[in-house]
Amino acid sequence: MEYTAAQSGFRQQHNMRLRNSSMDGSDGSQLFDDTSATGPGAQGVYRNQQADPQAAGLPGQSLLSDPMSNLAMAYGSSLASQGREMVDKNLDRFIPISKLKYYFAVDTVYVGKKLGILVFPYMHQNWEVSYQQDIPVAPRFDVNAPDLYIPTMGFITYILVAGLALGTQNRFSPELLGVQASSALVWLIMEVLAVLLSLYLVTVNTDLTTIDLLAFSGYKYVGMILGVVAGLLFGKLAYYLSLLWCCAAIFVFMIRTLRLKLLSEAAAEGKLVRGARNQLRMYLTMSIAAAQPVFMYWLTYHLVR
Repeated sequence: MEYTAAQSGFRQQHNMRLRNSSMDGSDGSQLFDDTSATGPGAQGVYRNQQADPQAAGLPGQSLLSDPMSNLAMAYGSSLASQGREMVDKNLDRFIPISKLKYYFAVDTVYVGKKLGILVFPYMHQNWEVSYQQDIPVAPRFDVNAPDLYIPTMGFITYILVAGLALGTQNRFSPELLGVQASSALVWLIMEVLAVLLSLYLVTVNTDLTTIDLLAFSGYKYVGMILGVVAGLLFGKLAYYLSLLWCCAAIFVFMIRTLRLKLLSEAAAEGKLVRGARNQLRMYLTMSIAAAQPVFMYWLTYHLVR
């Protein structure tokens, strides 16, 4: 009996210790959180957290997905393209950009040969412009074709040389250089307009365009530059001699170039010109050629002293 009571007492003490240890473990820190108690509410929060990134996307996605927005964007792009085409069409009407590309289609060989003809036109024989399927070839393939590269660069170089000449005479000022540039440009425009008016009054049927006349009128800047540079380097006598040579050269160049454009085929071949209309064309050609030396002297004489 004593053994049984002692044994039962030992079992009671052992059970008490196990209960105390389990209670202490529940109060202390646990290795893992118990998530078994989380109900449906917690799972709903987790699902909402996964759905939020999709719902909180970029604001433009909802805009792009709207059919009305896509229609408005397409209509706006079509209006922009139509406006651009209209601007290009009107711009090409007043400023023929496609034609201007032809006049700047030059290379180094063409520029060198053209400058040689402008200074020494007496040895050049063939003055006819080459055509390919009724279209004149580009200037880089035909030295007789007019271009705008040499007149443009000649005008800019003339302004720079004029500024240098004024600086050597202690007369340089930005205002005076601006007056020099504007006066040269105004005289050039007046010359082209006078030629156009003369062609209209004489009723000449020619393929000369306004850009062609602008190119031919701008070739005189080459001789003007040579004259001013010679005057700055060697004095006034060198200016007059070089300018006289360049004036004669540009006169011959204009006569031989414009006679193929303004005179009849018989006059272009060197035959006797007959008829009042052909006489007027010949006088007009001579007048245009004779006006070049006048402008060359008028725009350069005050730069050399």
